[in-house]
Amino acid sequence: MKPNIGDIYCVYVEQLQRYAACQVTGIEEKSKPLAAVLELDWTGDKLPTEEELDKMKPLFCDYYFWNNQLDHSYVTAQVPKHYILAGNRPPLVTEKTNSYSGGWHTGSSVLNQLKWRSIPEDRRRSFKEAAKDNTPIPVGGIQLTRSASAVNPVALREFSDLSMLEQLPCLTRIAADRPYESLLPYVNGNPFIYELQLENHGYTSIDLRGSSLERLILQADGVEELFLNKGLSFLSLTGAPSPKLKIHAEDGGQWLTAAFTDNVPPICGLERLSGLHVTQAKELDLGPVVRSYPKLKDLRLWGKPGNVVNLQQLEQLTNLSVFSTYDIFGFSGEQFPGPDRLPNLTWLWMTSLPADAAKTIKDKYKKEVPKGLDLSITKPRKPEWLAENLNNPFRDWDGREHITAAQAKKAMNLYKKTLAAISALPEQIQGGGMTAAEAESALDTLVSGYTEAFNKMDRSSGFIETVEREEIYTVLEDLLSGAQEQLSAVSVEVGMNKLFGTFDKLRDF
Repeated sequence: MKPNIGDIYCVYVEQLQRYAACQVTGIEEKSKPLAAVLELDWTGDKLPTEEELDKMKPLFCDYYFWNNQLDHSYVTAQVPKHYILAGNRPPLVTEKTNSYSGGWHTGSSVLNQLKWRSIPEDRRRSFKEAAKDNTPIPVGGIQLTRSASAVNPVALREFSDLSMLEQLPCLTRIAADRPYESLLPYVNGNPFIYELQLENHGYTSIDLRGSSLERLILQADGVEELFLNKGLSFLSLTGAPSPKLKIHAEDGGQWLTAAFTDNVPPICGLERLSGLHVTQAKELDLGPVVRSYPKLKDLRLWGKPGNVVNLQQLEQLTNLSVFSTYDIFGFSGEQFPGPDRLPNLTWLWMTSLPADAAKTIKDKYKKEVPKGLDLSITKPRKPEWLAENLNNPFRDWDGREHITAAQAKKAMNLYKKTLAAISALPEQIQGGGMTAAEAESALDTLVSGYTEAFNKMDRSSGFIETVEREEIYTVLEDLLSGAQEQLSAVSVEVGMNKLFGTFDKLRDF
């Protein structure tokens, strides 16, 4: 359904057990139109009356670092299936917004406001005052500011006593990479900490029921029991979760999204899990996934690239509303359930998938778009593309909007050429045809060639933006890490800092 300017939509928010509302304040006509959506300061146990529509006002947000701001952003101009048109009124805000959001999210800011208001007023006041205070706070050998909102593992090691964290009233995110006896008590006692990352922690049992966390990224090795707080919405388990792991989650995970890397273990205690994200999948069988997590509403798969089997089992997920894949192969369009088997699907995005399957799935679902389905089937791949790009870290450039096919191919060939040259170095050293010093010089020459090649590619069109720059650096990092591993086997030390210095000195992008 396409919205009109002034339309007010309501959606039932399960966490609130009430309806929330938003208004479309503008439409931006593009190849894929966008709607400016304003969240409204209204909830109700029934849809609003005409009188209530007349009295509706914008929601002004002041939670955390918001300062009396509107939640007003552009989203796809395609009203989701479960949104209900309540009426039309002149837009409550006429100023254009510069914000963009990943999707319609009515109710989330209301929830955030309620959570914020549940925190004692004096603590909220201290938070707001500190947010404007850049007074230096010396900690060990580093310096933070009073307004700091995050502490990473390096900074955390500088704290001789974690009670010193109280000097940072705006702290909302903590990442730790070693055990700290007082860390969990601190997190459980601080209502502002909404993200915690734990690695190498040494715990077998973790209790976070007293916390206000929204996101937990946990290295799960060795953990046998995990007690989660109410309100946690995202749990990422890295490492190798123990078969003994039991999770105690609110309503069996009904409000939770879990993320795993490569495979999906059947976790005890998450039988009602709402969302599941799988990254770097190589071989994934959806049969056990569906049996372990039958209540899924949101399922997103990223391949390395990867293959999936039993895709037809998706039809068992009758609550599924969001499904996406990226670099996932090994299935046909016929295996993908039709709209009659997935009646609640509102969002279907599949990127980099078998070409035949892409056409079939698009044909199956294109008639659902006028009914509210957000459909995007892009980057169809033929078998020969997959064979050529399986180990190409720049494969995502093929089909990216501002990158030509020729540029994507040049990047792939440059990677392959550099990798081959690096792989040949140990053999040359062992054969006596190259000294350690010559190997280091050869690496420096390879880094120079790699960098200059991208300079030349970028000179004509300026296509290398922030994302591409980071990808070029990450690929170089992987190449040099591989070189370091291979050359250390023949007793050659690699000066990584010097090589990255060459890259930084030469790059023009």
